[in-house]
Amino acid sequence: MDKVLRTAPGTATSAPEVRRIGMDALGAALRAGLQDFLQTPTQLIFLCVLYPAIGLVAATLAAGGNAMHLFYPMAAGFALVGPIAALGLYEISRRRERGLAASWVNVFDVLRSPAIGSIFALGVLLVGVFLLWLWAADAIFAATLGHLPADLPLQQALFETPEGWRMIWLGNLVGFCFAAAVLVLTAISFPMLLDRDGGVAEAVATSVRAFAVNPLPMAVWGLIVAVLLFLGSLPLFIGLAVVLPVLGHATWHLYRAVVA
Repeated sequence: MDKVLRTAPGTATSAPEVRRIGMDALGAALRAGLQDFLQTPTQLIFLCVLYPAIGLVAATLAAGGNAMHLFYPMAAGFALVGPIAALGLYEISRRRERGLAASWVNVFDVLRSPAIGSIFALGVLLVGVFLLWLWAADAIFAATLGHLPADLPLQQALFETPEGWRMIWLGNLVGFCFAAAVLVLTAISFPMLLDRDGGVAEAVATSVRAFAVNPLPMAVWGLIVAVLLFLGSLPLFIGLAVVLPVLGHATWHLYRAVVA
């Protein structure tokens, strides 16, 4: 029964209709996302994945010694590949929306999706963007703090030198551009591929049209995501175990509000 609820690959004959939404749709999506999370909690999955990943990154950078300046860009850059981690959450919300049984086990149903090829291709693109962001962050560091004495503590170099402040402003500006591009390209495309496989090009084009039709609400949505991710990261990333699932579920409901 579940299989017939998906659109068969290649059956879409026209571009999906993009609806115009108001600010109230953002609140509705967040409330629906919270409800999905409360009904099907997945925080243990995120704790089991998130902390080993962060620990591995930290240990790798510490071993490298001179690569510690990439810890913040890597931690912040996780948001760039967040849509990949949210795929299982979209599946849970999709099932609950259709009245089907849903549990944390269903996060793995994504692997049987008819659109897995398109999902994988878009995921590879996101990983490429993430690696490009790390390259840009390293280049910014080299162009600013890279000329300072190597024995100068990083914290002192960051906040007590003009080069450090230049790196902070430039790094955050470039990071914002990367995050904005990923948001525009993938806010709608990943849940759409899971719902109906029309191909990567159609999914990305629909996501871009969603922003063109709803520039202010979608921009505010991006701001909400950024603020919640920041707040969730403050207590040693613990809050992300709740923030990430809620945002993932909410993104599905936003997609359903935007795309007919």
